[in-house]
Amino acid sequence: MELLIIVKNVIKNGCIYVVATPIGNLGDVSNRSIEILGKVDYVAAEDTRNTRNFLSHFQVSAKLISLHEHNEVNQSKKIIKDVLKGMSIAIVSDAGTPAINDPGYRLISLAHQNEIKVIPLPGPCSVISALSVSGLPSDRFCFEGYLPAKRELRKSKLKELIEEERTMIFLVSVHKIHLVIEDMMSIFGESRPVFLAREMTKIFEQSIKTNLKELSLMIASGQIPKKGEFVVVLSGVILRKNNLALAKELLDELIKINLSSKAVDIVTRVTKEKRNKIYKLMLEMREDDESK
Repeated sequence: MELLIIVKNVIKNGCIYVVATPIGNLGDVSNRSIEILGKVDYVAAEDTRNTRNFLSHFQVSAKLISLHEHNEVNQSKKIIKDVLKGMSIAIVSDAGTPAINDPGYRLISLAHQNEIKVIPLPGPCSVISALSVSGLPSDRFCFEGYLPAKRELRKSKLKELIEEERTMIFLVSVHKIHLVIEDMMSIFGESRPVFLAREMTKIFEQSIKTNLKELSLMIASGQIPKKGEFVVVLSGVILRKNNLALAKELLDELIKINLSSKAVDIVTRVTKEKRNKIYKLMLEMREDDESK
């Protein structure tokens, strides 16, 4: 009873609740989320039909309006006006956490501009769920969402990430999964560690940790069906500390014998490191010398 009183008091002030919903298994929704969805003035949903079915499962009756990528700009203005009048609303996407590659960002940004309180109700998120079980470094990572559909643009984007040291997370459509993995293999190499999650929390859930070449073969052979939703977690580039230490020693020696003009090219060939990385290392060494 005390909890219900607290919730009612919060709602009277007018705010926006960002509510995460299950990405597959309905058991993953929180009791707090269900309670709030049943108490707000209305729910802004990516697809009202999907959300109505979801709420009906939990016997929740709520007024629904649509909020999707095609109407978010206009709908956000309407929602902000309602909240400024004292109403409270909840925003949900079809699955997972709103605004994470789903509608919601524009509304939330507008809410902050109007000093409206935005309250997260944490829950399922395919990006974080896949990362948490990937076995790849999770202390630093970047989310790249969907890559461009056109192959040239996709490869160009992947080339921008070739020196990315953080673990990278991508969403991939069922129609592009094989092509995307092939493109990754051509850019990052066959042996780059990768984790693939398919249909997380659903009946045919599948997850594999391997390398890009093996993953490509598994998709081609049908061992990984081209069905459902895919999250690809890709290892960042692994720094070769021994090579960099060797590079520093070589640069130092070459500079001493007056071969500094050729030093970068020589060390690049010997260590197999990127030329710009060796050049940056040489500049840092010069700065250190000048500061002494």
